[in-house]
Amino acid sequence: MITSDNRFTGIFKCRDREIAIGKKTLVMGILNCTPDSFSDGGRYTDVESCIRQAENMVSAGCDVIDIGGEATNPKALPITAEEEIGRILPVIRALRNRFDIPLSVDTYKAKTAKAALDCGCDIVNDITGFLGDPEMPKVCASYNAGVILMFNSRIFGAGENNPDQDILARAEKELTKSISIANAAGISNDSIITDPGIGFGTTRDQDGNLTEGLLRLGFEGRHPVIYAASRKRYVRSLSGKEECSEEELDHITAGLSVTAAAAGAAMVRVHNVPCSRMALDAFDGIFYGE
Repeated sequence: MITSDNRFTGIFKCRDREIAIGKKTLVMGILNCTPDSFSDGGRYTDVESCIRQAENMVSAGCDVIDIGGEATNPKALPITAEEEIGRILPVIRALRNRFDIPLSVDTYKAKTAKAALDCGCDIVNDITGFLGDPEMPKVCASYNAGVILMFNSRIFGAGENNPDQDILARAEKELTKSISIANAAGISNDSIITDPGIGFGTTRDQDGNLTEGLLRLGFEGRHPVIYAASRKRYVRSLSGKEECSEEELDHITAGLSVTAAAAGAAMVRVHNVPCSRMALDAFDGIFYGE
């Protein structure tokens, strides 16, 4: 058995749920209820299509479903909380009634987070790492929600504008601030997951540095780390090709999921759950095997 030194093992608490970390690499499935997400925008804009996709992910071994109502790629236009809520609440209600699986809401707006938590979400995935909406920490704490705090290089100046900076040191500094804000609001360390923010205002070399430093961004086992590179520019760059099919991107993502797991990730966030789950099953059989 290969030991997992300096990575979080134990329980991640999210509302009344406890998710075991350190038994296998967990998979979060992406469910974008948006018309303009960079990869799958427009595919899951009605409740029935969302239910079918959720069924596919659950049957493939998904551990958490992450539901988003606003695209966050640089070309996407911002939307109001009301529009975001209108997109995701019918889906959250339908999934909560149908599946007993942890649900995450992908939002940086406190109003949206509260509405999603009211409907049964367990986790808030905030791409601003609590450095955006000042009401977000209080909302999450009031529900005892689990939180995912992402380092977002677009905040305070994109790293790609300064490609020679130590992006890992910057991520560590800004995540430390995010965690302090969460703790001050009453959110305990065992309800916090960190995210290195692959592709958010970073260069491809910086994405590689963040990938190599995952254990450092888990603060030597204090927090689980989630890795979210699925179908992003970093994945495409690893192909060595200018254009890739979705199938090719998913296969490369699966390989990168294994790389991230070996580097310290407790969970990966992906579009194609079966592809990464199969690759990770092979890895987990060795890494976590008896």
